[in-house]
Amino acid sequence: MPDVLIQYQTEIVQAILETLIMVGASIIAAVVVGLPVGTLLFLCQKGRVLENKWVHTILNLLVNIIRSFPFLLLVVFLIPFTRWLVGTAIGTTAAIVPLAIIAIAHYSRLVEQSLLDVPKGVIEAAISMGASVNAIIFKFLFVEARSGLVLGLTTSTISFISYSTIMGVVGGGGIGDFAIRYGYQQFQTDLMMYMIIIMILLVQLIQIIGMTVARKIDKR
Repeated sequence: MPDVLIQYQTEIVQAILETLIMVGASIIAAVVVGLPVGTLLFLCQKGRVLENKWVHTILNLLVNIIRSFPFLLLVVFLIPFTRWLVGTAIGTTAAIVPLAIIAIAHYSRLVEQSLLDVPKGVIEAAISMGASVNAIIFKFLFVEARSGLVLGLTTSTISFISYSTIMGVVGGGGIGDFAIRYGYQQFQTDLMMYMIIIMILLVQLIQIIGMTVARKIDKR
């Protein structure tokens, strides 16, 4: 193992853990909130099961506004809200708030797109059989779109890793923050490169897992 990695091994492990915590919390937010929001975006469209112009317009506008924000500006903009919500605007816990919000907006749009790929005949068949809205969602839509939903979550997770590198702005830590503070600012280019390699390996691992799961559950 290179000497520079041995020298900073404690800090590196801490940075990796901080990144995993931030990304893990983002994934949970994406699934718990983003999945229902994306489903509502789909169901409330014109001609859909729960057609509702106002709900769709409001959700669509909120998602678009959040996704159009440059992430760094979103982090700064949310500092007062973050401080109110978690009692501090600094640290890994505070960093989770803007990450969770962008995660919800990001994944909800991908969920909507995945559900739009479900053939209309599937929904029509479900309605003709007298299926309830819950049955249509869980037994038809999610079943047909499961591969796309997994791939969407995989894509989102990789984006969350990228977003997490910015969280040093609010003292969130993580691999990106470590690479800047100990690598770039201290002119240790080799250390910065090792951190980049760790990020690349992490992204590749997530991509492989996501693709493998998507292939296994894709019955088409």
